[in-house]
Amino acid sequence: MEDLEYFAAQTIFTQIMALLNRLWELIVNVWQAGEYGIGGGDLLVGLGIFAFFAFLRGLFTRFVLNAAKRWTQRTKTEIDDMLREALEKPLKFFFLILGAFFAVEYLALEGFAATFADRGLRTLIAVGIFWSFHAAVQPLSQVFQLVENILPKEIVAWLVTVIRWGIILTGLATILQIWGIEIAPIIAGFGLFGVAVALGAQDLFKNLLAGLSILVERRFKIGDRVEVKGVVEGIVEQIGFRSTRIRRFDMVTVTVPNNMFSDYALVNYSSVIHRRIFWKIGLEYRTSIAQMKQIRDAILDWLAENPDFVTDKAIPCNVYIDNFNDSSIDMMVYCFTQTTDWQTWLAHKQDLAYAVKEIVEQAGAGFAFPSQSVYVESVPDESVPDESVPPPDKG
Repeated sequence: MEDLEYFAAQTIFTQIMALLNRLWELIVNVWQAGEYGIGGGDLLVGLGIFAFFAFLRGLFTRFVLNAAKRWTQRTKTEIDDMLREALEKPLKFFFLILGAFFAVEYLALEGFAATFADRGLRTLIAVGIFWSFHAAVQPLSQVFQLVENILPKEIVAWLVTVIRWGIILTGLATILQIWGIEIAPIIAGFGLFGVAVALGAQDLFKNLLAGLSILVERRFKIGDRVEVKGVVEGIVEQIGFRSTRIRRFDMVTVTVPNNMFSDYALVNYSSVIHRRIFWKIGLEYRTSIAQMKQIRDAILDWLAENPDFVTDKAIPCNVYIDNFNDSSIDMMVYCFTQTTDWQTWLAHKQDLAYAVKEIVEQAGAGFAFPSQSVYVESVPDESVPDESVPPPDKG
């Protein structure tokens, strides 16, 4: 009986050891061969290579990028600082690409794994390249803004947006090509979709073209005081793709579609070189010719002696008797101030008003005001009774 139990226990132990040997052989096989021919040891070495380049990435950031930061901070221009900051992350990303490349090269993949790894590396490289281009657009756009007479900052902002989207779409098309996806059918599909959208969004495209023409023709810029006849008047705050934001003088913002600037008359008050004053001064009819001449000459002399007003022959400065009105003799004062600032112009206008009043008073004349004169040809005789009035009641 004891022999039978010993034999059974020995048999079970032998079977367990056989199973453990099979499990060990399986573990060794997986470690040596792995999936797609990649052994566990090779995989660990590949991960070590990737980790090494990640470590180099840290050293590159600590020494090279920090040194570049100190160097750009010592320069006077800010463009190099912006460019360094924009390219910092893409440069770090290229170290990860290097780690993935050398790790894949060490593993020496075959078949589907090799194809997948190759396309993956190409995708990472494309992402890094187009990421660098996208990041560098904004700093490089500052070069154009340094010369505003070539390109205004509004159109530079438009170009930056268009270039950025162009880089994104080109990068996406490149990645799709890497993975064997044809671009031509997608573009054709988008073309048909674009036609359908264009038919339903004509106003949108009209506004886009109008906004582009505003920037190309430089009708106005941010900060200008403009008036769209019958629509709005105020200060331009933002010029967008579809609309322009204007802040009225009551501090309320109005968003105006760009096609309004093409369909309606536009007045840009900020483009003036001088501000105009145009008055009609009403003098009393009892003012003599000598007084009128005295008033006119005194106003002209005051304007000529005041440096705040333009007296150049190329710019009109006129003071004349202009009209015989119903209640006054109108004298026209037509002149321009040197300043274009609205607040300063109001102050100069006020000075002229003070001077005109003083001149009129010194000439012994006066300002007319609307009035009517009633002339009575005859006065009725009170001794003749009026038959239309009934006699008084004496009862």
